[in-house]
Amino acid sequence: MATTTTKPRKFTLASRASQLAQIQTNIVRDALAAQHPDIEFDTSFMTTGGDHNQSQALYLLGGKALWTKELEVAMLEGAVDMLVHSFKDVPTTLPEGCEIAGVLEREDPVDCLVVRKDASWKTLEELPDGSVVGTSSVRRVAQLKRNFPKLIFKDVRGNLNTRMAKLDAPDSPYAAIILAKAGMVRLGWGDRVTCDLGPPTLLHAVSQGALAIEVRSNDDEARALCRSITHWPTEWACRAERACLRVLEGGCSVPVGVHTTLVQAEGEPHKGRLEIVGAVTSLGGERHVEHKIEAEVHTVEEAEAIGVKMAQVLKATGAKEILDEINVDREKKIEQAKANNEKVDA
Repeated sequence: MATTTTKPRKFTLASRASQLAQIQTNIVRDALAAQHPDIEFDTSFMTTGGDHNQSQALYLLGGKALWTKELEVAMLEGAVDMLVHSFKDVPTTLPEGCEIAGVLEREDPVDCLVVRKDASWKTLEELPDGSVVGTSSVRRVAQLKRNFPKLIFKDVRGNLNTRMAKLDAPDSPYAAIILAKAGMVRLGWGDRVTCDLGPPTLLHAVSQGALAIEVRSNDDEARALCRSITHWPTEWACRAERACLRVLEGGCSVPVGVHTTLVQAEGEPHKGRLEIVGAVTSLGGERHVEHKIEAEVHTVEEAEAIGVKMAQVLKATGAKEILDEINVDREKKIEQAKANNEKVDA
């Protein structure tokens, strides 16, 4: 009697088409292949709405879903099996039928200063008054305005390659730009990092430096594969940060900064001491609410509960008023942009 063998399922990993996104997807693919050498892993790359529109400010473009929506449609339709994201770009609430199943070990999550090629400055403090610093992050601008009121912060959009080209152009208005260090390291451009901008100067974005893998909620096989390469201390720390942001209802345009460490308990595989610092800063930098919470955690749910507690403490001590003002300001800018567009169309 003839026997039939079932060919192992091939899994396709998808992401945005930028150079950094492709590098990150290959990192995940290689980690999966190393753990599961008998399974075939393929890659696919797509251009998203966030890639198409690199001129308007992020608050006008619909938030973080701009980077993930088309990818999620492809996955839910079965065209691909896993999505690889910079975890900081993933909305805190996912579409029905989608979930984050894996999180790789975090790169250094700090932001960094990158000065133009012909410059000798080594720190923000050395930049002359009136220097233009490029960043598209209201979080960075809000925090840095507190200590560097004489610098000018100007929007700079595009992927890392584009932003670096804008910085180094002969007619560049920028003395420097601020970027996530993890992306520079993954692209092999660590030598261009002028200096790190960590706490207390700058608290980083939620989940910055971590890679997340999104799957269909009903795909048990894909979920199991992702769990096999998950770095649980990174996952717990990021989920605490994301829980904080979810309660604060933050997105790309909200200046919420965090810094989290999770130290694993010696001899205990899933227990650690979590320390999370959270902050909300007004757009002009005049008001800044910051708190720190430390606690032992034994499960990812306990880590998320610490994040929720952080958000509640921040809201109770002034962050709610700051966020309400920011939302009003954003709505005004959106209405103004719509009106300007209507004038152009007319």
